[in-house]
Amino acid sequence: MTDTILQEAAERSAQRALAKTLAKPSQKTNQDGPLLQAVFCIDVRSALESVNPQIQTLGFAGFFGLTTAYRGFASDIEELRLPVLLNPGIRSCSGTSDDAAADQSARVKARATRAWGRFKLAAVSSFAFVEAMGPIYVGKLLSDTLGHHGVPAPNDPAPRLDPALDLETRTTAAETVLRAMSLTTDFARLVLLVGHGANVVNNPHASGLHCGACGGYSGEVNARLLAALLNDPAVRTGLAPIGIKIPADTLFIAALHDTTTDKVTLYAEDHASDAHHTDISQARALLAAAGRLARGERALRLPRARSESDVTKRSRDWAETRPEWALAGCNAFIAAPRKRTAGRTLEGRAFLHEYDWQQDKNFGVLELILTAPVVVASWISLQYYGSTVAPCVFGGGNKLLHNVTGGIGVVEGNGGLLRAGLPWQSVHDGEAYAHQPLRLSVCIEAPRKAISDVLSRHDNVRSLFDNSWLHLFALDEEGRMAWRYAGDLQWAEMKDAEADADVPRLKVAV
Repeated sequence: MTDTILQEAAERSAQRALAKTLAKPSQKTNQDGPLLQAVFCIDVRSALESVNPQIQTLGFAGFFGLTTAYRGFASDIEELRLPVLLNPGIRSCSGTSDDAAADQSARVKARATRAWGRFKLAAVSSFAFVEAMGPIYVGKLLSDTLGHHGVPAPNDPAPRLDPALDLETRTTAAETVLRAMSLTTDFARLVLLVGHGANVVNNPHASGLHCGACGGYSGEVNARLLAALLNDPAVRTGLAPIGIKIPADTLFIAALHDTTTDKVTLYAEDHASDAHHTDISQARALLAAAGRLARGERALRLPRARSESDVTKRSRDWAETRPEWALAGCNAFIAAPRKRTAGRTLEGRAFLHEYDWQQDKNFGVLELILTAPVVVASWISLQYYGSTVAPCVFGGGNKLLHNVTGGIGVVEGNGGLLRAGLPWQSVHDGEAYAHQPLRLSVCIEAPRKAISDVLSRHDNVRSLFDNSWLHLFALDEEGRMAWRYAGDLQWAEMKDAEADADVPRLKVAV
């Protein structure tokens, strides 16, 4: 009982701090039109906005609304790059029929690499392999120890949608995504669609650092597919009659944000444009400046990182147990216009999803947000929560003792059960917790009735809030946390400064 009271008290305290932050007056929006627009998956955008106030950023789940089953170049495996609750609605692949020779060559090389890997790790041959081939790997071990080799950003040929996908379907998909982003007017000349991933070495938990909304893959494929869709002249022509007029000089470019190094790769070659050469060069410069700021901020939290230059090296260090903190510390999900959070210090602890309910006529976007991004965020939050409050049961154990088993998971040491949670090093810095075990506070700027209607149609989502796995708040027209979901489709009005006289008080005897 004591633990329950303390848990509730800690969460109420964090919610009061968040309510105070959101209650601050909104910043004035730029009246001259955006110099650059960039759509990100989570709260990593403040550094970019601080570089130039004319930059407009938006937040959207990293699968960018495209539920695609993707087959990579020279691969027969379909990767489901979408939230796992959803089914693939489209198919895509990398490369074209003109790449047949290169595809075959890459397949032969990939098969040889896989066969060599199986030989090295097989139960019988692994011991003989180490004895016979170990000395040959001295050079590689030294270069890896010195951090000379990193993992390059994915650079397969540009992915393409299934050619059988008709124009009406493509146009509908583009409209759905743009309305979900609340990006239907005032387009900049250059719009970046930024997926995210983490390039690290020697980490069997690497998928946990990638995009949860993309099924644990990095987000460049969905971003490149959407850029191609929105640059399609036929799709733009189909969007105009339904109220979305994209200027002829607007170019969409996909990008990949490496969350370990805070470097951003632009896939500008997918849509080469001489007219936008200056815009793209300027975007690269702005992103580089923002990256330096972000690395400097993160260096303050990471153990043994003295400056921003130290952060980049961690991604290449095969012995680094904490290459990044990933989403450690995240405790809120906010679906509202960016003006509600712009300029506020959220310390990278919130998922930010662009949403303007006044443009959502039938609340279809609200339903999508509650049933996909919120659910994905809940999995991430609860994984960190469980790995912190009960690491022996839900955590991944000590990363230093992990052994990959069967290619499907890890065990700690030389046996035992597969460890499904996060490694201890992902939530603890060696001296204190890097993650506060707080259940996620979901804040949505929308009418309470609309939110309740969505919950009434989705029992599984509603149970997350009714059973207190997540907290739910409705923001008012000024962006303040005005109402708390009380369960059973009921709401309780928030008190001034979230005083919460109904919170049980714990008396501690000293």
